Amino acid sequence: MASDTTRKYGHGEKSFPAEPDTMQGMLWQRGPLGIANPLFVASDIWLHRELVLRLVSLSVSRRYKGSLLGLLWPFVSPLLTILIYTFAFSVVVKVRWPGQALGSHAEFALAMFSGLVIYSVFSETVLAAPDLILSRPSLVKKVLFPLRMLPLVGVGEALVHSVFALAVLLVMTVAITGGIPGTVLLAPLIFIPLVLLCLGLSWFLASAGVFVRDLSHLLQAVVHLLFFLTPIFYPLSAVPEKVRWVLYLNPLTYLVTSFRELILWQGRAPAWGGLLILTAACLLICLAGYAWFAHTRADFSDVV
Repeated sequence: MASDTTRKYGHGEKSFPAEPDTMQGMLWQRGPLGIANPLFVASDIWLHRELVLRLVSLSVSRRYKGSLLGLLWPFVSPLLTILIYTFAFSVVVKVRWPGQALGSHAEFALAMFSGLVIYSVFSETVLAAPDLILSRPSLVKKVLFPLRMLPLVGVGEALVHSVFALAVLLVMTVAITGGIPGTVLLAPLIFIPLVLLCLGLSWFLASAGVFVRDLSHLLQAVVHLLFFLTPIFYPLSAVPEKVRWVLYLNPLTYLVTSFRELILWQGRAPAWGGLLILTAACLLICLAGYAWFAHTRADFSDVV
């Protein structure tokens, strides 16, 4: 079938290019080890970049279509989150960060919200992953539709929301502290392992969600637990040293603390060795998730 053939998506409002036969054949014949090749995965994503971008745009627009504030919600929602958590953890619990210059509630809000920017990308992606395939049963029957691109759509939508949240954070940082450290330019380096981690887990969970229908309920509890095991509303130094290793097992700990130090106060570059090791580990998770999804794809139609 020609590569410019189209297939209907959703309820027929949009049509997208079908997957080329050559790529379809390559994907299923290479085997798990051949598929888990960084160059192969990158070329596959690049081939479907237009499809992914169009689906992300469609998903974001549908999310706010018809709402009273429309696209203002991505700005309003972070502000409401800041107010709620600042009151709970700064006013009630009275948590403070060592790097705070003034010890004010406003500075606490910045420190906490910088952690939420990273955590929200992870939580939004992971919680949505198990339903990515189940919520689109019509696409499972379309052999030519690249289902493996759906996790990229989930991650892409979460990243769009993080851009809005980051804009709010930067504006607040300027207003409260009077400026932004130059290390903010290194912030994209923190998002690289985060995106790789989210993609890998999304491929795993999207596939597992087809076969284990209770997975979404389990993930709610796990993600909620990770929120408290990530130094978002408290400094890492507040955790007793004897149990601090538990937080170090959580990859979000490094990402949140590094991102916070890049954005706030004097600004501090990340530990390059730790960033390199974490990025390599997240890349392995990403490739393994892609290979697992490709390996289990053929069984989706028997279950959905």
